[in-house]
Amino acid sequence: MNTGNLYQNLPAKMPEEIVDTLVRSDRVRIERIVSHAHQSAPGFWYDQEQHEWVVLIQGEAWISFADAAAPVHLTAGDYLQIPAHARHRVDATSSTQATIWLAVFY
Repeated sequence: MNTGNLYQNLPAKMPEEIVDTLVRSDRVRIERIVSHAHQSAPGFWYDQEQHEWVVLIQGEAWISFADAAAPVHLTAGDYLQIPAHARHRVDATSSTQATIWLAVFY
């Protein structure tokens, strides 16, 4: 049995995003990602082999897609389906509180 709490172990300062793998199998990976005023490096785009479904548990974020005109704004409770190879980047996350993501890769 594996238990935990998505709100535990949130450091006051985070020079880097925190990524914790909560569950992993051959076909699925579930991660908790914690951001605080983080963004993708200039010019960097994610281009993932797997589909990703992400829900924002706390905070807010803006995600841009290479083939979309405007970024997607997410707030607590919002989720987003990102197809495999959909080039995307994190433009910004909240600077006033930790942004907690739950990401499911499949």
